[in-house]
Amino acid sequence: MLESFFFHRPAVRRLLTRTDDHSPALRLWTFNVGFYNIFLACGVLAGLVAHWTGHPTTGRALVLYAASFMAAAGAVLLVSDRRLWRGALGQGLLPLVAVVALLV
Repeated sequence: MLESFFFHRPAVRRLLTRTDDHSPALRLWTFNVGFYNIFLACGVLAGLVAHWTGHPTTGRALVLYAASFMAAAGAVLLVSDRRLWRGALGQGLLPLVAVVALLV
């Protein structure tokens, strides 16, 4: 939501980037990344709904896939630039906890 709908706000831009760049290319990139994240969250929600409506195997598979994807993306962020460890932690820790909980 932040990248797609609120990136124009200076406080959000400072939270998500280390630049004052207002270029159309950066805006396009953040808009796309934001929707990417929204679609992943929808996968988790769909999995929870499937589980709660009597389809536990499907629900577990959806949540496991989406959460694994998010945790892996957090790891890639950390590997790409160790200075972004806070962002990587914010992006990947909760999904990693969900993956471990589903597999244990």
